[in-house]
Amino acid sequence: MAMFTTQSNRIFSQVIADYHRTDHVDAPINNPYKNGSIEYLLYLKNWIDTVQWHLEDIIRDPEIDPVVALQIKRRIDRSNQERTDMVEYIDSYFLDLYKNVTVQPDATINTESPAWAIDRLSILALKIYHMSQEVNRKDVDQSHIDACSKKLEVLKQQQIDLSSAIDQLLDDIAAGRKYMKVYKQMKMYNDPELNPVLYASK
Repeated sequence: MAMFTTQSNRIFSQVIADYHRTDHVDAPINNPYKNGSIEYLLYLKNWIDTVQWHLEDIIRDPEIDPVVALQIKRRIDRSNQERTDMVEYIDSYFLDLYKNVTVQPDATINTESPAWAIDRLSILALKIYHMSQEVNRKDVDQSHIDACSKKLEVLKQQQIDLSSAIDQLLDDIAAGRKYMKVYKQMKMYNDPELNPVLYASK
């Protein structure tokens, strides 16, 4: 699949710009893509990541009310589960897309599925946006700007490299040189049957 990440990075930038029109964690999502399409999934994935990014900022306020902090922590837990679910939805898309590919006898498996690599690309888009904000701040000295500018260049190069690696992985899967095997994330802390604190309280 040629240049899948070009589309992904464009959608991630679109989401981040859409979110920052209100810059509020409770702003309603307005996904412009057709429900069920890969574009829809990518938009929703990055929206979840973007909201969680800002929840993580809020909860680190040293003056935050402990009750509010606990509420946000619970919300972050739910968001982490939604993030995992979205990764699995995106991997399901790829599994269906490549289901008729003839896998070569010497094909190998990758260390992570395509969607988990795309998850990292989504977070990277957020890092680039927010590091750019730091570079453009007017209330800091030049040393802060210089340090953040160097970090921003590294993040941009990382985005180029990761995008290239993902596109190569998808090309390899499409050609049968690599194959997908997806393990569902068996998170234990959210499961009342598997978290000892939860099942001990019954």
